[in-house]
Amino acid sequence: MPTNTLYYGDNLHILRQHIPDESVDLIYLDPPFNSRRSYNVLFKEANGTAADSQIRAFDDTWSWGQTAEATLREIELTAEPHIVKMMQAIVSFVGRNYVSAYLVMMTVRLIELHRVLKATGSIYLHCDPTASHYLKVVMDTVFGPVSFRNEIIWKRQSAHSDARTKFADVADILLFYVKSRETDFEPQYGEYDPEYIRKFYRFDDGDGRGAYRLDNMASPNPRPHMMYEWKAYACPAKGWRYQKETMAKLDSEGRIHYPKHRDGTPDTSKRLALKRYLWEQKGSIITNVWTDINPLHSSSSERLGYPTQKPLALLERIIRASSNPGDLVLDPFCGCGTTVCAAQKLGRRWIALMRNRLVDMFGEDVEYQVIGLPADVPSARALAIQDRHQFEAWALGLIKARPSQGGKKGADRGLDGVLYFIDEAKKRAKRVMVQVKSGGVHVNLIRELRDVVEHEKAVMGFFITLASPTKPMLKRALSAGYYHSPGWNRDYQKVQIRTIEELLAGQRFDMPPTNITLSQAQRVKGEGNQGKLL
Repeated sequence: MPTNTLYYGDNLHILRQHIPDESVDLIYLDPPFNSRRSYNVLFKEANGTAADSQIRAFDDTWSWGQTAEATLREIELTAEPHIVKMMQAIVSFVGRNYVSAYLVMMTVRLIELHRVLKATGSIYLHCDPTASHYLKVVMDTVFGPVSFRNEIIWKRQSAHSDARTKFADVADILLFYVKSRETDFEPQYGEYDPEYIRKFYRFDDGDGRGAYRLDNMASPNPRPHMMYEWKAYACPAKGWRYQKETMAKLDSEGRIHYPKHRDGTPDTSKRLALKRYLWEQKGSIITNVWTDINPLHSSSSERLGYPTQKPLALLERIIRASSNPGDLVLDPFCGCGTTVCAAQKLGRRWIALMRNRLVDMFGEDVEYQVIGLPADVPSARALAIQDRHQFEAWALGLIKARPSQGGKKGADRGLDGVLYFIDEAKKRAKRVMVQVKSGGVHVNLIRELRDVVEHEKAVMGFFITLASPTKPMLKRALSAGYYHSPGWNRDYQKVQIRTIEELLAGQRFDMPPTNITLSQAQRVKGEGNQGKLL
């Protein structure tokens, strides 16, 4: 298995076919879930079997159908008895609906993640309160209750619009589990609270060593061999913390605070204290409540445009705490690649599903292998047959478009993705509607795209097709006219068609060169002198 690998396709298939047993040191996953649904809707029984549990880009919509039923049957036939009992109990209690479809999908994948995790490995499952209680039951069953380490609360924002009917939801949850007691953990430290510094680090001798606090030098337990007088200062009742040699060293370094009277003479009635300087401290220990990592707002330079993008600092903390340089990090639900970028920056190896952001952040020096990503028309056609939604997501990625928000279609169901660009004359983002077609094509599809462009008040429409467009389609697209860009002082064909073959050959849509849909990631340097990770 290569050191750094990008896989494209269903993560369950990838885990089973490509990832060996106990080969991964750290797993971080942020699986999609429809947290926007109310519980009443969430628990509503599905009507019909048209839509199965299926991730569609960031369309967090789930329903119980043939796929969920087949997955539950697979768990019943192949999983450990205690996992089977747990899953049957959940389905019986919750019913066959959105929640149970999601949990069935997660359970079968968590079984595989448990298999690939090393005995010394850790796993962090990122979720929100909508499903965290169910996922904890699943994690307890698959990894064992004794493997639970923390429920981490990440305060991701300060205010929310849902505060009118309840206490506002401002936090996500990370469930932290380990594979065994052999797992290492490196405590993390953050900056001290200014009020804490003001209150405790009150002293400064003006010698350039800065602020310090006073610490007790008395032993907490009886130490008969540490019972001695030091420079006329009496021995504490249980003895000193330090031997005479150490006391002499601390004294020579100016680390001992000697209480004095106002006239400057030694006040031997008081106890000696040790000077602990602020600059020597690692910082405030990080607890399981994280309030010091800011979320990504629309103005954040780090933001790429993905709805569920997480801050780089969040993944860096996890990776620093639960892995070492050279360890292998896996993200099976990789969205915009934050995990991969954090792993690359910190000198870890990685396995994930993403592409564009890595090159943006580290340039062409990052070496990795891509498995499952179509490189030609036959492989693109095979992906379309295997999974139409994955094909659409891949095709949108070719032009750096993003899936339509929430997976919603336009007025007449002609919208799969969207692009944004800046028309510099007005300094305002303009929209381009994108439709992807993996099957047969006809002229009505172009008519529908034109209608969507008008309805959505967009300026252009792009049509991506696996099959060759017909002459009537090309004629209809040309008849849509042109968009005139004041910023670039030129006309662009309003409705354009490109085939997958053309896009793979480098032929792009004609548009202003200021695509801001997926903002380019900031350039990041790896820590230390790592060179290339192979």
